[in-house]
Amino acid sequence: MPSKPYGTICALSKACEIIEPRWTLLILNQMWCGYTRFSDIRRAVGNISPGVLSKRLSEMEKVGLIERIEDRAKGSIDYIRTQMAIELEPAMDAISIWAQRHIDAEVALSNTNLSNMMWKFGKAIKPAHLPARRVVIRLHFADKAEPYPTWWLVADPATPPEVCSVIPDVDVDLFVETTKMSWSALLLGRSTVAREIDSGRLFMTGDPVLMRTINNWLPRSDYAQTDGIRMLPAAERVAKTDGQQKVSC
Repeated sequence: MPSKPYGTICALSKACEIIEPRWTLLILNQMWCGYTRFSDIRRAVGNISPGVLSKRLSEMEKVGLIERIEDRAKGSIDYIRTQMAIELEPAMDAISIWAQRHIDAEVALSNTNLSNMMWKFGKAIKPAHLPARRVVIRLHFADKAEPYPTWWLVADPATPPEVCSVIPDVDVDLFVETTKMSWSALLLGRSTVAREIDSGRLFMTGDPVLMRTINNWLPRSDYAQTDGIRMLPAAERVAKTDGQQKVSC
């Protein structure tokens, strides 16, 4: 894939030439999660343009990492990993565990794409972990410069959960006030609900059952239980400015 080879006799250098280009491992990771369609892979990966994704998929197919499957009858195209890519799973696991242990939470959680995070949140929610009725959760993110700071999760036992940034015509059961870093820290195991509430980064009001059982229904990364994980610092101070409370790290 690189335009210029490393020029050294080393097994690792040859592996890097194949898997090192930006986005390659992230694309494989989302395929590992089960995404096979172009639009789903792009949404799951995050800030990748359609042009770059198309180029990367083509390159990955050429080196044997993925296979492109076209269904002419349905007019659909799927991308699946080859055995060559599947055998990278232990290495990808090791890198993810290494990141949880050695990269500071503030660095790991910075530049979070809110839309991508909420899309994944909706995909990861398990209705069986929620009360057996329609549940509506409103999440407001206090971060500045977000075009859509408020999101709704609508979960019904009979249909897959939906996440939207447009006000649904339904009553809200649980109101959540938080920040991107705080919420992503919970999803990645970089913090706990109790720590975020104590730090003033997470506020909840509404249905007492949903609040009491949040640790049951809130989805978490497969690497959330990594030993030695670097947690998001709990310390924050609340300073008053012009009669209003301002949270500052």
